[in-house]
Amino acid sequence: MIARARRAAYEALRSVSTGTSDLAHAIVVNRDALGDDRDRALMMTIVTGAQRWQNRLDWLIARAARRDLRKLDAEVLDILRLGLFQLLFLTRVPAAAVVDDSVKLARVAGKASAAGLVNGVLRSLSRSRSALGLPATPALGDDAPRDQWLDALSITGSHPRWLVARWIDRFGPAVAASWVEFNNREPGLTIRANTIRVTRDALADRLASEGVVTAPLRFAPDGLSIESGNPLRTSLADSGDFVVQDESSQLVPLLAGPASRARTLDACASPGGKTLILGAGPAASGQLVAADRRWRRVRLLRDRLAQCGLDRARIVALDLERGAPFGDVFDLVLVDAPCTGLGTIRRDVDIRWRRVEADLQRAATAQRALLREAARVVAPRGRLVYATCSSEPEENEQVAALLAEAGSGFAPVGRATLVAEGLPEALLDGSGALVTRPDLHGLEGFFAVAFERSA
Repeated sequence: MIARARRAAYEALRSVSTGTSDLAHAIVVNRDALGDDRDRALMMTIVTGAQRWQNRLDWLIARAARRDLRKLDAEVLDILRLGLFQLLFLTRVPAAAVVDDSVKLARVAGKASAAGLVNGVLRSLSRSRSALGLPATPALGDDAPRDQWLDALSITGSHPRWLVARWIDRFGPAVAASWVEFNNREPGLTIRANTIRVTRDALADRLASEGVVTAPLRFAPDGLSIESGNPLRTSLADSGDFVVQDESSQLVPLLAGPASRARTLDACASPGGKTLILGAGPAASGQLVAADRRWRRVRLLRDRLAQCGLDRARIVALDLERGAPFGDVFDLVLVDAPCTGLGTIRRDVDIRWRRVEADLQRAATAQRALLREAARVVAPRGRLVYATCSSEPEENEQVAALLAEAGSGFAPVGRATLVAEGLPEALLDGSGALVTRPDLHGLEGFFAVAFERSA
């Protein structure tokens, strides 16, 4: 009998590989079918690891199988990825059990003819685990050829070659290697206190009473990192006292400034983490409109805000790219633009394989349309914040340049002003843009910039 966790991991990975689901949704669907917490944890570890290390696993499988992976059935390749990840990274799992279950999975998947291949490849790689021959990362300071860095970071470091090439060319190999290493670490859990209801210190005390140890985040003023315990298994989990939110994401709304705003539009609001920050700060006493373009995301937004007690926000379905039914009436507009998400690879491990380089220009085209329409509804002397969770300039500086042009009627909010408003100086570049980077700050790659419209 195949172990339930391995069977569920296979089903989840097939959903991702066929494009019918992203990794997060596939994990939720298949996790819920497992009753035992240990099985759930193992399933999540296996399928996430197989995605994170896919390039490394594929390189080893191709060498051991002595064939082009495109000639393998997709089901067989996924079985090999799952099995090899366990053999290389889960040292407490018996190798014989991994190989045996992988062979059984091949038969269950209707690929009995490949059972011998699965058995042979996994046993061969298991025997050679101490000498796999993976491309080695050059020592920093060595005058190594660019291709040697590319091989090491894309194969051994399991990142798309095109993306690694961009980072090497833009920052140099040392920074590129730092980003790859950061993205392959298991991320910790970070939360933000819902300050509509509770302060960060009070939340920390309440969690501590239920065995959860926290520490204040380095930059985000209302955030906590989870040192031990699980807040999602406490009585506070569904209370609305906190939301799970990355630290970089928590920083973006700070560019709105502390001043009260009579009318605020959060144009791409779901799932609502940034809306809650606005609703407790600059939009606390004014009118707040929270919008998103898909009804599924609007429902998610409505549920989150209701749970957290922000019941005065007006929630609407709005595709800003196609136009907004407003004039220039908003004192504050936040555009957390849909993007490639390449700054969040550590947390969304499958994004690295779901994106291609051409996606950057496609995303930038849509982002420019969003920004133009958002600018149209900003009131005189109002502020516009544009943000992405991308690491790439096409979606960041090059889009923001649209409003930096002479005659746009907008001017960037200066660095000194933002520091005076409470933005961490270490996270602002020379022009005043918020730029978080793995190598400099130990944070996911986010970008945000604030503009003010002239009178």
